[in-house]
Amino acid sequence: MNTDIENLFKDKVIGHPAGLFVLFFTEMWERFSFYGMKILLVLFLTAPFLSDNPGWDWSRENALALIGTYSSLLYLTPIVGGYVADKITGYKWAVIIGCFIMMLGHAAMVFETTWSLYLGLALLVIGTGFFKPNITSMISTMYKGKESKKDGAYTIFYMGVNAGAFFGMMLCGYLAENVGWSYGFGLAGIFMFLGMLQFWLAKDLFGSIGERPSKVHEVELPQNINEEAPIEVSKDTEEKKEKLNPFTSIDKILIVLSAIGGVLYLFNDPLSKIANINILNFEIGGLDGSSATVLLALVLFLYLIISRILRYTPVVRDKIFAVSIFGLFTVFFFAAFEQSLGSMTLFARDYTARALSGNSALVFKIIDLILTVVPLAIITWVLYLLFKKTYSKIPYSNIILGITFAFLWYIVFYKINNEFSKDSTEVGASWFGILNSFFIITLAPLFSKWWESKYNPSAAMKYGIGLILLGLGFGILVFGTLGIAPGAKTASVSMIFLILAYLLHTMGELCLSPVGLSYLSKLVPGRMIGFMFGIWYLAIAIGQKAAGTMGGMIDKITEEYSLSTFFLIFTLVPIAVGVVSMLLNPLLKKLMHGVR
Repeated sequence: MNTDIENLFKDKVIGHPAGLFVLFFTEMWERFSFYGMKILLVLFLTAPFLSDNPGWDWSRENALALIGTYSSLLYLTPIVGGYVADKITGYKWAVIIGCFIMMLGHAAMVFETTWSLYLGLALLVIGTGFFKPNITSMISTMYKGKESKKDGAYTIFYMGVNAGAFFGMMLCGYLAENVGWSYGFGLAGIFMFLGMLQFWLAKDLFGSIGERPSKVHEVELPQNINEEAPIEVSKDTEEKKEKLNPFTSIDKILIVLSAIGGVLYLFNDPLSKIANINILNFEIGGLDGSSATVLLALVLFLYLIISRILRYTPVVRDKIFAVSIFGLFTVFFFAAFEQSLGSMTLFARDYTARALSGNSALVFKIIDLILTVVPLAIITWVLYLLFKKTYSKIPYSNIILGITFAFLWYIVFYKINNEFSKDSTEVGASWFGILNSFFIITLAPLFSKWWESKYNPSAAMKYGIGLILLGLGFGILVFGTLGIAPGAKTASVSMIFLILAYLLHTMGELCLSPVGLSYLSKLVPGRMIGFMFGIWYLAIAIGQKAAGTMGGMIDKITEEYSLSTFFLIFTLVPIAVGVVSMLLNPLLKKLMHGVR
């Protein structure tokens, strides 16, 4: 293994092994496909039948119920996918399997039928489970023994994440809204296929890295960018450590029961709303079956967590309690933040003035041109550097990558030429989704310098600042929608409100999202990392489902009160939780026992 790592570091691109950039582009195409499809989903499902680009004319509540369940499952299957890779396939083949399954999912959605939509979403959930945890695990393995370079590696890798999301939402969204939904879904599938092919043809570059696991296991948290050197332990040693707090029969029963309850709720919510099929058709104590089931699952799960934590030594117990509190704050954050691809996308389509003409249209076209061409030119230059270093070793992978970029440039040229040929323009509703990725790429270096300075806030303060910034972003939308009458289905609010909201939301994300897993890895003992990693993803999954459920209330709240009231909820709750986080700072510092 060490020989393979040394071989990878012989061919460097921008100071890092060429293999990192193979993973960079694989992740970029996967995120291109994933976000390109996801931003279309709510627009396609809620687009009226009688329009130039007819959709399915679903209610917003039904569409967001489905999207909430889909998004939630995306954060649960990686727990299983990571386990399968650790025990059976290895990281490398898990990534290839995930790419292939996701490609089939995108292909199914092109047909725009009921069965193909559900099949496509199911395949994307399964494929993401294989892909998501294992491509980052390959980076962890690649940099084993070279931890000082790992921060830079993950920074480059996450640029690929955001570049893929940026171009996917921009180009898939453009084709879907201006040509047809199938073209947007199809483009996502094409790039998923090309990304899979590029990685498969380059797999030999990694040697035995990411192959099927041996009896030696690495206790390490994927996607952690601030980790210490991985702890390598034998299976026997790990089993001895686990005996310090083994899973009892009751623990295992509680895990199964809470998991069954949660999954039943996730599936029953969209089924009962969309197909009028209620698999939880009963009442307990005045609660309907769906609410009672999820509440019972939550109670059982909380009992499981608390009972396990109480069995640890006082210091370990305190640290895990701190992680659990941060996990609770994470649920509130994502419940509001994930409105970006739900209610905020609907707001962009139905309530935002997007038609531009004259000088304003020309200014937008120039800005859009710069936003598109400059990042793509930079990434193409990276491709050229990779090509020079690895052409003799992985020529066919590089050829596929070159074809992929040529096709990407063609789509970009088509978009630019089409827009500049018109006197006026209408900004696509999906275009606003790119703002989050753009702001992350531009602001991340500033926040990174802040965290490295003497003014670096504590964990609780970072969470508080992030939640308050998130709430202020929605506060801007409250101000922008004050003039919209209750029950109004359309309006013409200035784009500036939505742009500023995305800016504040991204700043909030940079304060909170990247630090969560980092603190988890520092606070949780090695034998608990895998379990708490699953818990952390579960917290995000709950936030994703809550986002869909709360976003689906937009019509009811708008009709009874106003659109401003709807956004006011997302203003007050995150700010209140953010203030609580700041107030708990002394307690959380004490629970963390000096960990920063």
